[in-house]
Formats: sequence, C-alpha cells, structure tokens
Amino acid sequence: MMCVDCMQQVRASQPASRTTRSKPMVTYALIALNVVVWALQWVFPSVSTFGLYNPAWVEYSGEWYRALTSGFLHSLGNLSHLPLNMFSLYLFGQALEPILGRWKFLSTYLLSILGGSAAVHLIARFWGDYGDMTTSVLGASGGVFGLFGAFFALARARRQSTSGIMVLVAINFVYGLMFPGVSWEAHLGGLVTGAIVATLLSRLPEPRKRK
Repeated sequence: MMCVDCMQQVRASQPASRTTRSKPMVTYALIALNVVVWALQWVFPSVSTFGLYNPAWVEYSGEWYRALTSGFLHSLGNLSHLPLNMFSLYLFGQALEPILGRWKFLSTYLLSILGGSAAVHLIARFWGDYGDMTTSVLGASGGVFGLFGAFFALARARRQSTSGIMVLVAINFVYGLMFPGVSWEAHLGGLVTGAIVATLLSRLPEPRKRK
C-alpha cells in the first residue's frame, strides 16, 4: 500500500521553485545501482557473500562496511524483493528528493541503511540470542523505511495529515512480525533514523548558487 495522496499533499505544500526543479536523479541512480548489483549477484554469487550483514561475523572480522553494502543487495530466492523495494524507493524518492535536495536526500537514505543495520545488531546483541547474531540480513528496506520516516517527519512539521503514512508503516511492521524472513529490526532502525536525519537536514540552509 502506497499513500500517493499524502505524497501529493507534501509536494503541493512546497514553493513552486522547489517542486518544479530537475528530475530526482539521485533516486534514479540508486535504483540503477541496486539493479546492477542484483544482476551481479546472479553472475557472481560471491557478491552476496561479500556484502551481506551478519552481526556475529562483523564483530569477528571487523568488516563494518557491510552495514552499508547490505542495503544494496537483494534476495535471489525471492524475486519480489528487489521490485517492491525499488517501487517504494521510486515513489517516495520522487516526493522527497525535490523537497530535501539531492545531497540531503542521499544522506538520509544512506544513513537510514546504516541505522537499520545498527538496529539489527543492537537488538540481536542485547535482546536476542546467538541465533539472531548469526542471522544474515540484506536488502534496501532500511533505506526505504528511512524515507517513510522522513516523509512522516516532514509532513508533521508542515502540519499535514500523517494518517496515510502511519497506516503504511503499521501494515509493513505487522507483515514483518507475522512472516519469517523479514527484518523488522532493520525497518525500525531505518524508520527512526530517516525521521531524525530528515528533520535535522531540512533545517539546514540551502547552499548559495554562484551566479
């Protein structure tokens, strides 16, 4: 479920100069990168092994880069994994990138992926068991949920309706809790990180353009 009406409300509330500027190229670039990496996973299976996030292995090896690279990998066994994440990225990227600007949008997305990985690790370490520490995760869901959180934060700051995005998040969380193989921890971490980062970055002034 996608709250298209909510996105239109947020975009409509922006000045014309903000909503009519160039296409969301960062969004397109992220989608293209995810698709390319997914194709490489099929050709070179070691790509998945190199980039996925496993809390126990990361602590042992010190390969903390996996907290970010795992966000660009997707399941080869579930063919809907990549399309669903990319569809969400496309919809919310179109709404948020013109509002935040390219570098703020990219920062929000990447930090949300890191926030999702951090939540997976911390929850497994302090509230889970050894099995949770050895469970590997991958997927753009942390970044996508970060966009959900960013959308909620910006809509709330503008005193617009947030009921649609709240329903969307609730449905996704229930789905993650009911069905195995879905990392609700990454969803939660990305959601919270995206809301915080977008709120902070939206308050920074835009850089002055040289004439």
